[in-house]
Amino acid sequence: MHTIAPYETLALHIDGEFIEPHPGRAGQDVVNPATGAVIGRLPHANISDLDRAVAAAQRAFESWRRVSPMERSAILRRAATLLRERAPAIARNITLDQGKLLAEALGEANSCAEHLEWHAEEGRRIYGRVIPPRNPEVRQLVVREPVGVCAAFTPWNFPLSQATRKVAAALGSGCTLVLKGPETSPSAVVALARLLLDAGLPRGCLNLVWGDPAVVAQHLVTHPTVRKISFTGSVAVGKQLAALAGAHMKRTTMELGGHSPVLVFDDAQVEAAARFMARFKARNAGQICIAPSRFFVQEGAYPRFLDAFCEAYGKLQPGDGLAGTSQMGPLAHGRRVEAMQSLVADAVQRGGAIVCGGVALEQPGFFFQPTVLTGLPDDSRMMVEEPFGPVAPVTRFRSVQEAVGRANALPFGLASYVFTNSLRTATQVSNALQAGMVNINHLGSSLAETPFGGMRDSGIGSEGGSETFDGYLVTKFISQASDVPV
Repeated sequence: MHTIAPYETLALHIDGEFIEPHPGRAGQDVVNPATGAVIGRLPHANISDLDRAVAAAQRAFESWRRVSPMERSAILRRAATLLRERAPAIARNITLDQGKLLAEALGEANSCAEHLEWHAEEGRRIYGRVIPPRNPEVRQLVVREPVGVCAAFTPWNFPLSQATRKVAAALGSGCTLVLKGPETSPSAVVALARLLLDAGLPRGCLNLVWGDPAVVAQHLVTHPTVRKISFTGSVAVGKQLAALAGAHMKRTTMELGGHSPVLVFDDAQVEAAARFMARFKARNAGQICIAPSRFFVQEGAYPRFLDAFCEAYGKLQPGDGLAGTSQMGPLAHGRRVEAMQSLVADAVQRGGAIVCGGVALEQPGFFFQPTVLTGLPDDSRMMVEEPFGPVAPVTRFRSVQEAVGRANALPFGLASYVFTNSLRTATQVSNALQAGMVNINHLGSSLAETPFGGMRDSGIGSEGGSETFDGYLVTKFISQASDVPV
């Protein structure tokens, strides 16, 4: 008889020790967003715990930085194998505490195994270089060394994926880290710590803490031992942490929010683009930083796109991510439902029309109907604020110049999407869009071998691809002469 694994036992992880909840330790309940039921108890770290975690990371760094890249690679590879073996249980727990469909959670887990393998291989290729000297008696070398102890902060929408990117990059470069994962969806991060330890990662290389985000961030970012900050989350919080890190001359990687424009031109495969974007928009109930969130459709294609998009998107059935009939999961918590209601109300007040959806479902959990709105002015809240949910404003444009201008009008610059069968238009628009990732006629972002990151308010630096280690390495120049000049 098949036995369903219980929900992950939540814990802090400091210097190789898992510290579970116990009376007297502060903590919080973890809630299933599909039902509102409490499914676990998460312990919080106190200041002493944070200091112990940093101290453990520093001790581990002194030896981990000298471990052969081949051995570091082998550990990450073993972790990838373990992740694939444990993926079904990890995915089920992601669905329980984060809400996304089980198939989406399983896809997240398997993609993280690819990221571990990519970093395992790429970490063996952190090269320096030799600079030809002006004096034949001099040797000039450039070497790249791990920066030191890192502090990483990861969000709730992709709890395993976002943590894996940072953990793999830090460990693969020879750094150690203290990771604060998402308190509302913590199970996958605890599972990641367990499988890395089982894969042979030395104690102290990865430490996991939870708690009041502001308190934890303030302490870790300003801690003198911490040399690198990596954060994925909102623009507002990212700017605060970047300013705090800058005051202490610490390098940062910031993957912040977006408000991704979708540009659909008259010559595109309009109905296919509509159906493709509807599926992507529904993923994780729209709670994705690169989710399509501003739809600009050229006048000739507008009626066809709107009909096909609403037909595909508006009929999706929200429900519990573990139910086989569900086509979209819940929002992460009640605050996201309230945010959707507020955005829709503002849109209607500003003259927008609800084509489908527009209301929360009257049932347990945090569900909101897939929603399409039209007729919104560009300065409405829906068009200027990242919605992070299942709402899609669709508007029309006339020319390429107008579409690009409106797409670039916001300070965000993370992802963008273009649909056209014109090579000239594709080239012109991809050159003009101010976004870190431009996808033409498909979705090509988020692969292990490609860089993921934004520009302007959407962040600093990239994760993934050959750029993945850049934020975790310092450059050292060595100039050596055979004899002291006379």
